[in-house]
Amino acid sequence: MKIVTWNINGVKARIGNLVHWLREAEPDIVCLQEIKSVDEQFPRAEIEALGYAVETHGQKGFNGVAILSRLPFDEVNRGLPGDDADEHARFIEGVFSTPGGALRVVSLYLPNGNPITEERKFGYKLAWMARLEAWAKARLELEEPLVLAGDYNVIPEAIDARNPEQWVNDALFQPVTRQAYRRLLNLGFTEAVRNTTEEPGVYTFWDYQAGAWQKNNGIRIDHLLLSPEAANLLRATSVDKHVRAWEKPSDHVPVAVHLDVAA
Repeated sequence: MKIVTWNINGVKARIGNLVHWLREAEPDIVCLQEIKSVDEQFPRAEIEALGYAVETHGQKGFNGVAILSRLPFDEVNRGLPGDDADEHARFIEGVFSTPGGALRVVSLYLPNGNPITEERKFGYKLAWMARLEAWAKARLELEEPLVLAGDYNVIPEAIDARNPEQWVNDALFQPVTRQAYRRLLNLGFTEAVRNTTEEPGVYTFWDYQAGAWQKNNGIRIDHLLLSPEAANLLRATSVDKHVRAWEKPSDHVPVAVHLDVAA
């Protein structure tokens, strides 16, 4: 089974690229972030025509997450628990039946957190990560394959940036941000890409500014975290870097995990 995360950066603006990529890559489950669309206006018809079920948690103009699946949804949960006042659409969980039992897949979009001098920005990011840690700890008790897929807005290590010195004052690379990410991992998750390669130069995001793509000035901030039960099924990972060179691209590219699960 191929499970992919992709920050699409506006699904209506990129629907042509998305449909083309779905036909090319043939993923089983896709977790989208930054769909920037309310649920009612999500272009589901084009996607459903390719055989995917679609579930969204949208928001007008920004944020928004979705899961596309060739498997029927058994259950869908929207919104990260822990703060009833948080209206940002950043979290959706789908539950699926497989021959081996239940599979849980989450599409998540962590807050950016910049500038770090603003508590409502950086403080919100860290609070969101703490809520995610609490939620994930409880989910792990189910002892089921769980994939946390999304744009984490975290550069885990210096190897994950072409020029790490450019990010020292950014919320994505702050020590406290990286520590929060490690706490999540230390619950028992396996970070799929780094489990399959230790090579430098593996990036998932290139800014639109300053010729970042042309200079390969990228960072790796899109991650797939696997519960122990999912990690036992890990076979490979892949990054569809070529998608960044398409016309009207997202600044992120799809990142896939290949699990030994029958779709």
